[in-house]
Amino acid sequence: MPKFVYSARPAAGGDIQSGEMQVNTKDEVLSYLHRQKMIPVSVRQKDAGINITFGTGVSTRDIVIFARQFATMINSGLPLVQSLDILAEQTENQSLRKVIQEVLYDVESGNTLADSLKKHPKIFTELFVNMVAAGEAGGILDTILLRLATFLEKNDALARKIKGAMIYPGVIVTVAVLAVVVLLIFVIPTFQGMFESAGIPLPLPTRIVIDLSGFFQVYWWAVGLGIVAAAFLLRQVYATPDGRLFFDRILLNLPILGDLQRKAAVARFTRTLGTLVSSGVSILEGLEITAKTAGNRVIHDAVMGSRASIAGGETIAGPLKESGVFPPMVVQMINVGEQTGGLDEMLSKIADFYDDEVDAAVEALLSAMEPIMIVFLGVVVGGMIVAMYLPIFDMISAVQ
Repeated sequence: MPKFVYSARPAAGGDIQSGEMQVNTKDEVLSYLHRQKMIPVSVRQKDAGINITFGTGVSTRDIVIFARQFATMINSGLPLVQSLDILAEQTENQSLRKVIQEVLYDVESGNTLADSLKKHPKIFTELFVNMVAAGEAGGILDTILLRLATFLEKNDALARKIKGAMIYPGVIVTVAVLAVVVLLIFVIPTFQGMFESAGIPLPLPTRIVIDLSGFFQVYWWAVGLGIVAAAFLLRQVYATPDGRLFFDRILLNLPILGDLQRKAAVARFTRTLGTLVSSGVSILEGLEITAKTAGNRVIHDAVMGSRASIAGGETIAGPLKESGVFPPMVVQMINVGEQTGGLDEMLSKIADFYDDEVDAAVEALLSAMEPIMIVFLGVVVGGMIVAMYLPIFDMISAVQ
């Protein structure tokens, strides 16, 4: 027999009361509350042993819709518990629905909304939880939720731009690798047999390609294991603080791609910090959260340096300038924002500006990658084909 969790308010007035009943249907709970002269606030079936361990079942779009609908309900005057109950009923994503039901149960048990959300870090980030806490403390939860939805939408759009810029070179490299594998396994051996039967001396490029084909056919498993081992080793090194700092610094210094990464990091930093500060989160806490969401260890260290500077009574702009990561214009605008008391507004302006800069950087990257990829394909695949045709040219010359 299923268990139902309910919360209800006495008809004569008073605090909301919660409880559990083991009955067959939800209607039996409602009938019981009616007999007890209580007004139902929420009634839901209790899931036994819920243990949510997923991390990818809820998309950014699901969280955006949740935040906007939640804000609308709170702004309309609906109680927090009733709003969560409605959201749990109408949310299509089953994973998110279970999380909302758990949050609802925690809120009914007397926890704050922020503390209830904090129990689900894979769904609600530290930034989300801290902003909700600030909204609860300041009585502006609906406004904070709308800001969160807008922030998540813009941050998601920025991430899609970066991923979109990586698709084209990724496809070209994949095609090149497949073409090389097909040539080495199926095409080169055919040419090799023809050359051996002809008994002609082979040029150096042809011998290199044939030897490479022979090695690949015999030791293909070693090549595969080597690639897997290299990927594993790089991942282990990147997981260390020094390793991540080393690779992230290289990434920021790459031509074209590094410029894109830098601009994207600036846009993410300024938008995140601006949203937190404007929502009432303290600057120290905001910088710590922003550092964690930077996505680059070099940016993380620069932001944490600014936090230490603020804690010591200095400014944010100084450490950002010393890091050499942030453009001078950004540092100057942040400095002006600090001096005028409009830091959140200045950060939002910087973020909007760098969103446009990321668009321009993506277009520049794609424009530069197209000829580079064509040359890459020509050198790799075309070079192998030319190497195999060199002996044929020699054979034709000998016949003539």
